[in-house]
Amino acid sequence: MKTVNVSGLKNNPSEALRMAHEDMVLVMNRHEPDAVMIGLQSAKIISMPGVRMALATALFKDGHLSLARSAKLADMPLASFIAHVSRLGISVVNMTAEETQKDLDTLEDWLKQA
Repeated sequence: MKTVNVSGLKNNPSEALRMAHEDMVLVMNRHEPDAVMIGLQSAKIISMPGVRMALATALFKDGHLSLARSAKLADMPLASFIAHVSRLGISVVNMTAEETQKDLDTLEDWLKQA
């Protein structure tokens, strides 16, 4: 196990990530253990069953990844990922009532022209 202090992590996060690719990295804060960094690839965690899908789902739900990037991380077709998050009750589209009405009005106008 390797160690890095908080100031070292702040000053050179890339070095801490490189170390995490080789071994677990313990982050020390004022001589106390504070966190552990684990390289997902080197620890073979990312290839464990369900990990990619769970990670992609959590990152999408929290707004850290787009729908398309989440599907790619989960290694799923976009339509399958949409069905997956929908089954979990996670909204795929987040719109206000006003935005939804505006879109419906636009659709109605478009359909009248067709």
